[in-house]
Amino acid sequence: MAIAAQHQEPPDAAARRAVEPVTVYTLDRLPPFDQVFYETVRSDLTLVKELTVPPRDGRVFEVPAGHLFRIVNTDGPQVGDLNLWNAANLAERFYSGKTRALHATHVSTGDRLWSSFPWLRPMATITHDTLDWYGIDEFGGGVHDVIGTRCDPYTNHLLTGGDYHHCCHSNLTRALVAARGLPLAEAETHVHDVVNVFMCTGYTRDTNQYFMKASPARSGDFIELFAEIDLLAGLSACPGGDCGAGHSSDSAACYPLRVEIFEPRKENLAGWRPARASGYGGGHGVG
Repeated sequence: MAIAAQHQEPPDAAARRAVEPVTVYTLDRLPPFDQVFYETVRSDLTLVKELTVPPRDGRVFEVPAGHLFRIVNTDGPQVGDLNLWNAANLAERFYSGKTRALHATHVSTGDRLWSSFPWLRPMATITHDTLDWYGIDEFGGGVHDVIGTRCDPYTNHLLTGGDYHHCCHSNLTRALVAARGLPLAEAETHVHDVVNVFMCTGYTRDTNQYFMKASPARSGDFIELFAEIDLLAGLSACPGGDCGAGHSSDSAACYPLRVEIFEPRKENLAGWRPARASGYGGGHGVG
């Protein structure tokens, strides 16, 4: 809270605060995670592409529907900012707010990354996470959040008065320009709120402010996702490194991230189809 409360508590303040919360979207309403299917798919994989995202930089890559990709910590604890687009239509992109509402503030194995309106379909499903043991710590922190945005040069300028060009927003923008040949201004409009992979974050208990702490990731840790549609993915190796001290810094220890793309055996995909867009008719009550 920015300033002290300006109004006295009403007589029924305690009763109002004591109202029991209700989970908005219960998991039993979502399509179930078919663990047997995904474990079968990932049981026999062929590595088809590998790339490195340099420290304080970004890369964009394609993942065909039905393939898996891993984001791997290689040399040390490093946070990554992940964007997802429909490879054929950049207007359809990852929707962090709806993913957070449908699943939780932090995502792990079995959770899906959902796309924006009017499509609202799973873009990717998390199939493996070597940090799933972390859970929620005593401070309320967890790993792989969908509550933060991405470090950006605008907020950095607001807070410091300086220009810094290797924030994750800028890294993703440059990478999209390079991958798709878009004008800089157009590419920037497609960069969106991220999955903060490997980042450890939460909200403070007293002031409910967004916090970060050093990532628990170590060399060899990875998160793996199954592409439910043809994906264009953007990944930035955050200039904050493990984000234990700050963002947008040339002094933080930063490491590369490796991306591995795998093709499963076709037989193991039997019966699977790419995710369909929402069936809502789109009338919005007009006419």
